[in-house]
Amino acid sequence: MSKAHRGSGIRELTKSGRGTCPLCNRTGIKLLYEVEKEGKKIKICKECNKAVAHGKVSLSA
Repeated sequence: MSKAHRGSGIRELTKSGRGTCPLCNRTGIKLLYEVEKEGKKIKICKECNKAVAHGKVSLSA
C-alpha cells in the first residue's frame, strides 16, 4: 500500500515542524507536542513530552 499521505500534516508547517526544542535545546528536531508553560503554549519534542508526562522534567522553571 502507498504511504503518500504519511507526514502530510506537518508539511504545511514552517520548516516541516522542525526547530530547536526549548527544554532540551536539541536542534533540527520535530516539535509536534504543545504544552502550557507559564501561561504560554510552547511546542516541544517527543522525548521531552514523554519526560513531562512521567514527571521527570518540570515546566515551572
